[in-house]
Amino acid sequence: MPQYLFVYHGGTTPTDPAEIDATMAAWGTWFQNMGDALDIPGNPVGQSYTVSSGGVVDNGGANPASGFTVIKADSIDAATEMAKGCPMVINGSGSVEVAEVHEIEM
Repeated sequence: MPQYLFVYHGGTTPTDPAEIDATMAAWGTWFQNMGDALDIPGNPVGQSYTVSSGGVVDNGGANPASGFTVIKADSIDAATEMAKGCPMVINGSGSVEVAEVHEIEM
């Protein structure tokens, strides 16, 4: 079954303990609902740098990544449907970029 990369953009980092608990519960429920499709839960990421032939920019570019997950799905349409359940998408604080992982032999 193909793998799909979810790259999270945006979102917020709660500071209130009740908000932290609610956020963690929402992500936990979403991951649990994915069942065996959840291949690599991933993690949030810190400050990103953009490296190009023109140099290095330390602001992550126009839409910096805030985390990632790898899932398994039958199609990109199925993966996109799963991404719609992301807590950041539901609460409007962020988005999920979905891309198929292409395996190559090295």
